[in-house]
Amino acid sequence: MRSVRKCSRTGCLEPAVATLTYAYSDSTAVVGPLATASEPHSYDLCEAHALRLTAPKGWEVVRHEGEFAEPEPSSDELTALAEAVREAGRTDRPAPPTESTDEPRTGQGRRGHLRVLPGRT
Repeated sequence: MRSVRKCSRTGCLEPAVATLTYAYSDSTAVVGPLATASEPHSYDLCEAHALRLTAPKGWEVVRHEGEFAEPEPSSDELTALAEAVREAGRTDRPAPPTESTDEPRTGQGRRGHLRVLPGRT
């Protein structure tokens, strides 16, 4: 089974095999083996993107020597995947709340985290 983690590059669906971390104080990009856990300030890369990575002028790229091996999925990843599939297939989940039609609409709708504010005249 392939790793659940995918390449962080937009549009790339390949499995991640390397982790990119920036050392800003040293102006260095470090590409190493895939970290055991996904970190907020690092990026998972597939083999193609890990090998082709370039850094801005004045920066150095430190790259892992050797081949990147696709990691074996851990029991935590398999358990999380199984739980997600189980949750998606549940039929006893409560229905999502629906908007009440009793209240008049004032034009102050809400979509996601944004609010619409009425204009001032």
